[in-house]
Amino acid sequence: MEKIKPNLTGFIDAGDFFKTILVIESPEYISELLERFPTAEIFFITPDEEVAEKFSGTERVKIFILDYREERLPFDEEFFDLIIGDLTLEVVVNPQDIAAGFSTFLKQTGVWLTSFRNIRHWSILERLMKGHFGGIVSRFYTRLEFERLMYASFYKHLRASPLRRKAPEGLIKKLEECGFENIGGDLEVEFWLIRAARSMPEMSLLKSMFTPEIRARLARLLHRIEYETDLEDSVKKFWNLCDEEKIFTDYIAAFVRSVVIHRENFYKNLSACSSRPEIPEIIDEAESLYDVEPDGGLRK
Repeated sequence: MEKIKPNLTGFIDAGDFFKTILVIESPEYISELLERFPTAEIFFITPDEEVAEKFSGTERVKIFILDYREERLPFDEEFFDLIIGDLTLEVVVNPQDIAAGFSTFLKQTGVWLTSFRNIRHWSILERLMKGHFGGIVSRFYTRLEFERLMYASFYKHLRASPLRRKAPEGLIKKLEECGFENIGGDLEVEFWLIRAARSMPEMSLLKSMFTPEIRARLARLLHRIEYETDLEDSVKKFWNLCDEEKIFTDYIAAFVRSVVIHRENFYKNLSACSSRPEIPEIIDEAESLYDVEPDGGLRK
């Protein structure tokens, strides 16, 4: 089997700011992560004591000698901004247990960078055609199968990037003649790189700006205004919260977009109990994010 080259850090976006990072049995990423995130704490787990010894004196790297396939990770839930490791679901008994377990250790804004071997790659199919296959203890996936596994394991947003290895001349045509579809050149994709996030991008941005407690209070007050629950008191507390925590207009609009179901009711109730100059701006911004008019019609 070809060994995957360390490419996952190419999936780190320019705006990513990771303070706590977990590296899963992929020590080749540690040096780059130390350089790119000079204030981050990096945790490295491996069952190999010799590999662990190489990083024993490295500042900011905490080492845990354990097998994540067999042992529960010794960390608090929602502790990590980033989990990174190649082929983490290739040699496991129950991949969904591992994938879902990793998600519990990620913050709501956290991401998991991993990779998997494409079972549809020409090299695997060629060996099968010749009656050879050495992947008895390994789990290989198609892209669709892996994506379904991620969504079933509580990840909300996925990005995938292919690593290709070109087939010998004539082999792809032969496979297609045997009935193998080659949509998007999939038969020459040896590995897929995956960025799996716990939240949709727009929700991740909202969650990154204020504490969970403030977001929970804001969401509760928005719903109380939406459903006219102690309306005057709810509106008063809503504006007090916005003023105290300096919650700006664009953030309020994005939050309304994300959590309020009956937006017209919310706007009507909010306007009925207050005359704050921010209200028209909130309405306009929230509805432009949806690309619809406040009455529910499509924006022209």
